[in-house]
Amino acid sequence: MADIAVPLTFTDAAANKVKTLISEEENTELKLRVYITGGGCSGFQYGFTFDEKTNDGDLIVENSGVKLVVDPMSLQYLVGGTVDYTEGLEGSRFIVNNPNASTTCGCGSSFSI
Repeated sequence: MADIAVPLTFTDAAANKVKTLISEEENTELKLRVYITGGGCSGFQYGFTFDEKTNDGDLIVENSGVKLVVDPMSLQYLVGGTVDYTEGLEGSRFIVNNPNASTTCGCGSSFSI
């Protein structure tokens, strides 16, 4: 059986952080949802939330027993990207490394195509 290419990568670091947060919430139905909204200083911005549901058409990427969910509208801007988790001097946060973004904001949470 051939591997199916997943259009979005969910790193081990991000999956492990999601697993920790879900454990703290004591709700195994939670999934990390990443989405795109209009706004931010570059035109679009990334959002992250926990969601118990998946909707028709959502992409689900699983890593280490936890799920990342993306709606079809947001996915078109995220294809080929990576959802990661980082800890550093700026604090800790989920980030998106997006090859489709032509410019990004200094904070890393907004971008333009």
